[in-house]
Amino acid sequence: MLDKAGLKAGIIQLHSDMSEREENSIEEYAERLSTIIDTFVKTGSVAAGIPVNTTGTAAAQTGATTDVAAII
Repeated sequence: MLDKAGLKAGIIQLHSDMSEREENSIEEYAERLSTIIDTFVKTGSVAAGIPVNTTGTAAAQTGATTDVAAII
């Protein structure tokens, strides 16, 4: 899951802050927006229990998820 509400709140706050300034900085805006997006992406998590197929030995397993819907 991702924190969409947090992303929205961060963007609204950024736009509010920038609109109150006499001189806006594209550099500051870009830096702050990229930080908001970076924080949003890092809120992501993958639910436990996603089905997988594995191959290999008991000591060395490789595999991939088999249920994409569980990831989204």
